Amino acid sequence: MIVVMKSDCKQAEIAEVVKRISKLGLREHISQGAEHTVIGVLGQVSPELQDMLELLPGVEQVFPVSKPYKLSSREFHPLNTIIKVGENTIGSNEVVVIAGPCAVETEEQLMSTAQAVKAAGATILRGGAFKPSTSPYHFRGLGEPGLKLLARARQETGLSIITEVMTPQDVQLVAGYADILQIGARNMQNFSLLDEVGKTKRPVMLKRGLSATIQEWLLAAEYILAQGNDQLMLCERGIRTFETYTRNTMDISAIPVIKRLSHLPIIADPSHATGKWHLVAPVALAAIAAGADGLMIEVHPTPDSALKDGAQSLNFEHFQQLMSQLMPVITAVGRKLATSPLKAKPQPG
Repeated sequence: MIVVMKSDCKQAEIAEVVKRISKLGLREHISQGAEHTVIGVLGQVSPELQDMLELLPGVEQVFPVSKPYKLSSREFHPLNTIIKVGENTIGSNEVVVIAGPCAVETEEQLMSTAQAVKAAGATILRGGAFKPSTSPYHFRGLGEPGLKLLARARQETGLSIITEVMTPQDVQLVAGYADILQIGARNMQNFSLLDEVGKTKRPVMLKRGLSATIQEWLLAAEYILAQGNDQLMLCERGIRTFETYTRNTMDISAIPVIKRLSHLPIIADPSHATGKWHLVAPVALAAIAAGADGLMIEVHPTPDSALKDGAQSLNFEHFQQLMSQLMPVITAVGRKLATSPLKAKPQPG
């Protein structure tokens, strides 16, 4: 249920609505807009509640929420969520580019990549210290030593870092190093993990599951938001279909759909979506044209020797070319490219 307050309502009237909601054992979620304050009611509501709340001073309108997801819906939160990461914002007029290797392999590999992607215009460094693999015999990451290398790369370049967390037990460890916690596609419905990252104060990126519907994706987001962490962004990384030429099928339509249904920022990952480096650039351009708030691109100094996902990784030259191609599209949709940090930034506390 949503309570829309009058534009000239008083703080005491908002407080009275909240008090009435709390008395019934329900929770409130307040969203302050430029013209109206919207109060979301969370919990099992009775049909009589709408009539009761409409009688309170300062209330303009009360209406039920038709969707099963509440906190992630634009009805509850009409304004776009904007997440500050380092010197940049995600969900604003800026387009952010996240780039780096699929997996942290060596210090030389990571540092050279960090310097290259920063020089080309990326603002966030990606790299997996913990890696999920279809086969238990594939490379599964360096673990905490990989996190330490990421922290060193941040110190040297000033780039913020994003890395995946795979288990609830590792959340505090990874949060001690990362600026953004990534929930991978295979963990989209790992509800214990979602609860745990929701308890942190770190920004979180939630990737869409391999065969997840948009509603299932937004309901997974609800787990994180319900724990009090509103620094959440989504990532479309392609879904599994009958097509075998590409690794996945990039659902470009999901980007404007999310923009319509939800206030959460959305990032596009054309690397995992296509699985082929030569398809990354055209799909990246399409994602920005469709309204994505940023891109996540896999970059490796020597893709043919990468321990993970070399076939979908751009080398430094191809990444530079992509960044040049992006600018006209970003300008055409009325946005600007987020700028790289000038100096190194401290490790998050």
